Amino acid sequence: MKKLMSVVMLLFVAILCNAQMANPVKFTVQLKTNGTAEAEIVFSGKIESGWHVYSTNLGGDGPTEAAVHFDKKDGIELVGKLTPRGHEISKMDDMFGMVLRYFENSAQFVQKIKFTKPEHDIKCYLEYGACNDESCMPPSTAEFAHKGKSPAVDAAAAKDAAKTEAKDANVADVADPTTTAEAVTDTVATDTAAVAAVANMDKSELQKLWTPVVKQLEKFDKPINNSLLYIFFAGLLGGLLALFTPCVWPIIPMTVSFFLKRNKERRKAIREAITYGVSIVVIYVALGLIVSLLFGASALNALSTNAIFNILFCLLLVVFAASFFGAFEITLPSSWSNKIDQKSDETSGFISIFLMAFTLSLVSFSCTGPIIGFLLVAVSSSGDIVAPTIGMLGFAVALAVPFALFAMFPTLLKSAPKSGGWMNVLKVVLGFIELAFALKFLSVADLAYGWHILDREAFLALWIIIFGLLGLYLLGMFNFPHDDEGRRTNVPQFFLALLSLSFAMYMVPGLWGAPLKAVSAFAPPMNTQDFNLYKNEVHPRFKDFEAGMAAARLEGKPVMVDFTGFGCVNCRKMEAAVWTDSKVADMLNQKYVLISLYVDDKTPLPEPMVVTDTDGTQRTLRTIGDKWSYLQRYKFGSNTQPMYVLIDNEGMPLTGSRSYDEDINEYMKFLQTGLDNYNNKK
Repeated sequence: MKKLMSVVMLLFVAILCNAQMANPVKFTVQLKTNGTAEAEIVFSGKIESGWHVYSTNLGGDGPTEAAVHFDKKDGIELVGKLTPRGHEISKMDDMFGMVLRYFENSAQFVQKIKFTKPEHDIKCYLEYGACNDESCMPPSTAEFAHKGKSPAVDAAAAKDAAKTEAKDANVADVADPTTTAEAVTDTVATDTAAVAAVANMDKSELQKLWTPVVKQLEKFDKPINNSLLYIFFAGLLGGLLALFTPCVWPIIPMTVSFFLKRNKERRKAIREAITYGVSIVVIYVALGLIVSLLFGASALNALSTNAIFNILFCLLLVVFAASFFGAFEITLPSSWSNKIDQKSDETSGFISIFLMAFTLSLVSFSCTGPIIGFLLVAVSSSGDIVAPTIGMLGFAVALAVPFALFAMFPTLLKSAPKSGGWMNVLKVVLGFIELAFALKFLSVADLAYGWHILDREAFLALWIIIFGLLGLYLLGMFNFPHDDEGRRTNVPQFFLALLSLSFAMYMVPGLWGAPLKAVSAFAPPMNTQDFNLYKNEVHPRFKDFEAGMAAARLEGKPVMVDFTGFGCVNCRKMEAAVWTDSKVADMLNQKYVLISLYVDDKTPLPEPMVVTDTDGTQRTLRTIGDKWSYLQRYKFGSNTQPMYVLIDNEGMPLTGSRSYDEDINEYMKFLQTGLDNYNNKK
């Protein structure tokens, strides 16, 4: 079991820090023609030793299978499905409970086509999954594009293509958003008049809706952005929590012992203790900086709603919770910490101190890992590339200062409580909390992909059970394997039990639709609840920009565009704390047309769109979330959520944008200013 836990930890570390650095599979793509109307698109891959690439048609419950996706296929027709070639291995996989087919050393996938026009234009990509015995790469792609004259044309295929073109001749051809905005992608389809109005818009009208208004927004006063300060203090809180975990607290005596036997000189001891604390800060900040540079702000935002990542992190937290409950012990390979600890004893000066700090980071990772991972995912929606680094700085400072003080003043250790029964209780409490947070990660994946397996009432029911059981445990109603025999409830545990049981009771009305502002940041949004008796809430009328704008023009109302996300914690807080206010709700429901655009919606677009991003790079938009994220960057010059923008019927701003701020009075002033400016324009 220890080996299994080591593999799980190694897999998590590899995905969090090094997933983008490995490149075990390299594909080349070519179009093979033989002078006839038929041809083959051949994807040929070379696979490093120890890795394998999965074949096609494995089923939805298996790993990422090889599949070809076409962004453009003008002048061609597909013949059959993607076909694997080569030595295919078939083997039963115990983890997935199914027979998996894959390739080692080399792989080849072929898509047959027919030419239907004298000239063709092809853009496609192969999506595939690669794994070894310890870790898996995220779904990867091999791109292919080819444009030119066709060797021959298949008469029957050309005739079918001509019929299809004639049938679609009356359909409006709208270009991508860089020129004229794509035709409406109706994700709500509740207002037929609005959808019809969009269909009647010409290209110039659609283009006007997408016109950038960054300079116009800058003319208005913007609220002060304290997000980085908030992230720092969130990291600080996480570091303080990590200090009292069962993996970190016992390291304090080891730290004191290490510094006591080095020297007796007071001044040197203080200098080395400070160096030790700085080393801890440098190690954790470097981790945040590496993650930022490897992934970037946009990629971190996408990662935070990626199904594989969230499910993996959910399972990881469940494993940690089971470990804290006493099912097994999680340990990193002992050789890692032993070798580094040995080196720190053998060397002197700065290197030995740094190695001691690195030993602390390794040994404590089984407890600090979930906190670090949760922190990095939570700040990813800030859209700022320095946010993970700032968060890790706060975490490291909170963790480093106490260790530096104990190293500087070893006598402080005498006043610190010793590990014992209280540490076992703390482990169980952390296990319950990690189990609760595991559901949060599963909920994010469920919302982004629309699975509907963990709607709001199901989520709340599980949290009620978890915190109810935590309260009963603290009252001594049951024990776990590593608890002391005859464990009794003390005064602190009694008050914690009272708090946990009260929290569980507080969530009960939420099963019938109560807002529950205290858990709004974690629970799924209210619109996922099937049974809801609470009526004083705000729901967006539209989840499509063009349809909402068309409805506002027909009704003569201003628009509030809400850039949000399924995984956006602060978005849920605003909806529960601000939108539920009766004055705000009345304003949004009666005076505005509310359009909520989810930047992490994984629903595929009818056709992929190639656009030029704000940094000049070409980008392919494949999902509805991609489109709304691009709209936010291109038109409004921002990529953080939540973002609220008030605009008129031409898409021009009525006042400055607004982000996370739970001040209801200020939010009402924001809405009233936009309404007044809209009426003055009439």
